[in-house]
Amino acid sequence: MPYIRRGPDGSIESLHRRDHGGMEFLPEGHSELMAFVGHNTQTNSEFGRLDADFVRVIEDVIDTLIVKNIINITDLPGEAQAKLFARKSFRERVSRNSLRLFSDTQFGSVIDDTNFSDL
Repeated sequence: MPYIRRGPDGSIESLHRRDHGGMEFLPEGHSELMAFVGHNTQTNSEFGRLDADFVRVIEDVIDTLIVKNIINITDLPGEAQAKLFARKSFRERVSRNSLRLFSDTQFGSVIDDTNFSDL
């Protein structure tokens, strides 16, 4: 599998397990085959992005619940604790290596203008 039969316009017309004569073999995962069965890579990447954004929202909700003492981190299963700690540590490592535009002062976070000249 999968063997295909093409229509007059060259697009996939049908999908078969065996070659019934005059069929073309396409390897599993071929882009035309995936489009024919309804696996659109653009749609999948959009869902992936939305899922990643939603995971961040859930992570923030969990953090808020912990800060407000509604739940304790130890109330979560061990696997969930490990995943949360892994994500937090990864985000902290990434943010340490990123451009820092804000610095902490007694007035809270403000734009770090130490490298700018007087205007």
